[in-house]
Amino acid sequence: MADTYSNMLPLGTKAPNFDLMDAKENRSFSLSDVNSDKGLLIIFGCNHCPFVLHVMPKLNEVVGEFHEKGISSFMINSNDPKIKPEDSFEKMGEFVDKYNLNMPYLYDETQEVAKAYDAACTPDIFLFDKDLKLVYRGQFDDSRPGKGEATGDDLRAALEALVSGNPISEAQKPSIGCNIKWREA
Repeated sequence: MADTYSNMLPLGTKAPNFDLMDAKENRSFSLSDVNSDKGLLIIFGCNHCPFVLHVMPKLNEVVGEFHEKGISSFMINSNDPKIKPEDSFEKMGEFVDKYNLNMPYLYDETQEVAKAYDAACTPDIFLFDKDLKLVYRGQFDDSRPGKGEATGDDLRAALEALVSGNPISEAQKPSIGCNIKWREA
């Protein structure tokens, strides 16, 4: 597995719109479906990546905790299933069941949404405020597969600051993971 770092979209960027199918509820979700008092968390993930699998149980816990505090969350799979068949829409439903996901798991079949967010890796994490302006993009925590237990400390600090109305540090470390499996042109 080759380590890929996030591109670090500029802070203040407005969340690009999307309209994607959810593997959890088999319905379409768009940015207009965000029903949040405090903000929106978007994670680009997939079913197979060791980095995603490493953080998944703790990520699901953090998402559930902050949903109660006014943060909406989506996970988006942009991988080409021709390259990684285990990341197909059908397999996403199995992933939802296995991890009992606390958020919609959306399929970016055209990869246009990943490109709009300048996503590069899985997991690639973006946190937007209630006005849908980017306030955090970076790593879940300092752990890596086989190197420490996932805690979510970096993301949790940003979420806590956002829900309490405090400034979020601009000193943010890029996420690291597997590269998005881009469709060949």
